[in-house]
Amino acid sequence: MAYDGYPPAYASAANLEPEMTLPRVEHPTKVSVEQLRLDRQNPRLTGQAGRHSDEALVAELYRSAELDELLQSMSSNGYLDIEPLVVMEGPEGGELVVLEGNRRLAAVRLLLEPDFVSRIRSHEGLNLTIPGIPDSLRPTFDQVTVYRVSDRIQARPLIGFKHINGPQKWDAYAKARFAAKWYKESKDSGVGLDDIARAIGDRHDTIKRMVSAIYVLEQASDEALFEVEDRYPKKFNFSHLYTALSRSEYMAYLGLASGWARYDPELDPVPAEKTGELRQVLRWIYGYRPDDEKHVVKRQNPDIKRLGEVLAKPEAIHELKITGNLDRAHEVAEPVTARFTKSLIESRRALQAAIGSVRAYDGRDESLLGISEDIKETAEVLHSRMNDKRRRAETER
Repeated sequence: MAYDGYPPAYASAANLEPEMTLPRVEHPTKVSVEQLRLDRQNPRLTGQAGRHSDEALVAELYRSAELDELLQSMSSNGYLDIEPLVVMEGPEGGELVVLEGNRRLAAVRLLLEPDFVSRIRSHEGLNLTIPGIPDSLRPTFDQVTVYRVSDRIQARPLIGFKHINGPQKWDAYAKARFAAKWYKESKDSGVGLDDIARAIGDRHDTIKRMVSAIYVLEQASDEALFEVEDRYPKKFNFSHLYTALSRSEYMAYLGLASGWARYDPELDPVPAEKTGELRQVLRWIYGYRPDDEKHVVKRQNPDIKRLGEVLAKPEAIHELKITGNLDRAHEVAEPVTARFTKSLIESRRALQAAIGSVRAYDGRDESLLGISEDIKETAEVLHSRMNDKRRRAETER
């Protein structure tokens, strides 16, 4: 082979990443699509989807992995057999589990199996739109090229480089699940997250923080506190969680040691007496659909920071639990001096905007003039009280 035993998508990585050891693989071979099986342990899958049927697995990929464009491309161009799938022998003879290329296999099955599409619509409640394939292109789907590896361990550096710091990056949740599984299965042999980070080309502590957050999510699932599928937003913003867990306010609220995510994680990182707080934090970040409980974090910036500031003030926590309103809870958490300054600046800004629009006032509506009189009197009272305090402060000097 021109690439000396490396799949083309990874050949250059062997030179660019000196710490990485890419496994040698067999020469590519052609196999029938009927031999291929989807990987139930695919890191792209959220929560429980991969533990159930092929219908649930493909429905999850359809929702989260942007299969629409791939389906359109294949229906127009056929199966472009450019990059081989990476496969290993399945538990039953003659089957090949696809470790790399599940999106492509899912798209092929949707295009070729109308009954499979009908079952997904029926069982998963998903309204798929599947384009047709011209008869002239159908032969391109008969066989596909694969690289065979002996097991998942042999495939890890290949898949990890490609999807974590390589050309086709996964989202943060898929990256974290992949690295967490690798760590769990390798730590008894002395492999730490630093080793895994180097193997996949990560130069930062991001992988450690993400894997630590996976351990927190798994603890929440094991203790029936929260499931990813129960979140309110359609998209699972995993970065909200690992960003939050790196902030001191969340660590204190959940009983986590300062800087805990800088070290290799352990099972059940949140102390047993703090699991109620963990359940509440996950609901505030992601909501909880079974109870129709909306998430208070709408955007990572600034809401994760604001929620953290609320967690540092017991009275603000109480306000958030009662009202479910992050703005009101944050007002309670915010120091009085900060609230006063903010109110003063916002009032000036509003008055400046009113002055800029005063040409719209035609002089006929006396109620508006009355409002301006109230503003004037309020401003004079405010200014007088602030002046009094300034004079007292000068006297005390």
